Amino acid sequence: MTQIENQFRGRVITVNIEHVTLPNGNRAALEIIHHPGGSAIVAIDDRQRICLLRQFRHAAGGWVWELPAGKLEPGEPPLLTAQRELLEEAGVSAGEWHSLGTSLSSPGVFTEVIHLYLARNLTASVAAHEANEVIEVHWVDLQIAWQRAVAGEIVDSKTAIGIFRATARLAGSPLGPLL
Repeated sequence: MTQIENQFRGRVITVNIEHVTLPNGNRAALEIIHHPGGSAIVAIDDRQRICLLRQFRHAAGGWVWELPAGKLEPGEPPLLTAQRELLEEAGVSAGEWHSLGTSLSSPGVFTEVIHLYLARNLTASVAAHEANEVIEVHWVDLQIAWQRAVAGEIVDSKTAIGIFRATARLAGSPLGPLL
């Protein structure tokens, strides 16, 4: 039986101490951060460029290279979140969408699941950044983005994983159907 002690409830997250029985029978008091999850988009144009955002992240101590991404709204399917966020953050809509699976942000303490998508057949529109977003939109050659992820210059995990999975899928990797 799980006993839950709520520690904090905010706009986006809830923090609990959860007393649980582990599969080995031991009891543990775990600090768990509940998050509604999100979607991230690997948007690739017809010139094989990927949309990367250079975004200011206070929690990360400065600027971070990221995929367009955002939080799931209550009852919103992950694909609709992806479509909304690509338009809002990058000013782009896509005619073709493919799932690239999911990613766990930090499974030891965080319930957030990120749904990754590959978006193609892009159409330019107008971005609508929120007041608390400081974002620069960049279009980078996919191979260069892949090299930056491998070299550790792209440190955001959802972005690196998205780049790796999209590159494998586009290259016809036998791993493609497993994603």
